[in-house]
Amino acid sequence: MPFTLATWNINSVRLRQTLVAQLMTEEAPDVLCLQECKSPVDKMPSDVFAALGYTHVVARGQKGYNGVAIYSKIPMVDAGSHEFAGLDHARHIAGRLENGVTIHNFYVPAGGDEPNREKNIKFGQKLDYLTDMRDWAHADKPAKSILVGDLNIAPREDDVWDHKKLLKVVSHTPIEVDHMAEVQDAGAWVDVTRADIPEGKLFSWWSYRSPDWDNADKGRRLDHIWATPDISNAAHSSRIARHVRGWEKPSDHAPVFATFDL
Repeated sequence: MPFTLATWNINSVRLRQTLVAQLMTEEAPDVLCLQECKSPVDKMPSDVFAALGYTHVVARGQKGYNGVAIYSKIPMVDAGSHEFAGLDHARHIAGRLENGVTIHNFYVPAGGDEPNREKNIKFGQKLDYLTDMRDWAHADKPAKSILVGDLNIAPREDDVWDHKKLLKVVSHTPIEVDHMAEVQDAGAWVDVTRADIPEGKLFSWWSYRSPDWDNADKGRRLDHIWATPDISNAAHSSRIARHVRGWEKPSDHAPVFATFDL
């Protein structure tokens, strides 16, 4: 059952429901994972998306912050959720498809502006969240699984517009990259996007602070699709829909896609 999956930090699913509907109509992924929905589940516009064929939903939400959702055109059941770092945040959900593939949708804390856990509690929470993700993957030993989401880390030098300038900027600091690598190693996760596109600059986020974001191109690859080794070879056709960042009143993230022949 081949299927195409997309992950997108939407930065308010209610505010940008027309953009979600546009993506569903124009790009038509079989499964769409959203982060930063900023809405309780009962306030999410799921009826709008169901009318477009996305009738299977797994979601966790909260008012004004965080929130994750998976919308699917193919049958999917709720496979649970986890709390990490002692945060009562809606940051993880999982859905299981009929072919037995489990999709984990994550929204990792951004970590604030100061990369110092002693001075910035949010940075400490981010590192603790990643540590708990690592321990979860060690204990759970995921198989036939896909992990997607806004992981809020650009790990490689070519995942940012300027490696040296961003080494002390949250999302690209060595300690964050090391923590992310530990998560990846714990689940033996394969970075599907980079397996498909191994070389060159690749971004999925551009700051709202840059009015000429496209030409300036000071981006970072914060959004990821990973898979366990038993299914990673089935992935192909990875891409980032950069043009979506240029839609009217957009999210500051662009959707990331991959297709799995399973």
